[in-house]
Amino acid sequence: MPGIHITDIESAINWWRERSPSPDGITACKEVLSLAEVYALMVYYREQYCDEASMPAKAKAAWLAWYDSTPDTPCIAICSTSQGDDVCKGCGRTFEEVQHWPQMTPVEKRATWRRIVMEDTAWRFNRYSERALDAGREGSGAEAGAEAGSGGA
Repeated sequence: MPGIHITDIESAINWWRERSPSPDGITACKEVLSLAEVYALMVYYREQYCDEASMPAKAKAAWLAWYDSTPDTPCIAICSTSQGDDVCKGCGRTFEEVQHWPQMTPVEKRATWRRIVMEDTAWRFNRYSERALDAGREGSGAEAGAEAGSGGA
């Protein structure tokens, strides 16, 4: 069973710090404190993963609130598993991960996200994603209006 990686705990802490900043630069909100306790124990014991089952309820609730703010799926709508690939070229998930995604727990989904980010081979991480963003901007008419206003051809 996958656990919660320490980088996800860090991300959740930072998300909560931004969401509920310290009023005096010393105190922290209850969510940060609960996550920081888990983080400190992980660092002390040199653990990379936190067991979801043994995570204190307040820390888990704070982590799940952060999780809900993250994208649900790595899908970029180019699924090569439907063409017979074992691993999708678009998002980097295996055929089984694509098929079982709706039933996966948040911890299982984050473990999958971590793996595909670390592998860095999916199209979502290459120039395709940049071109898709550029195409979206062109389709919005923002560039056309900027060119017309600049005196260009």
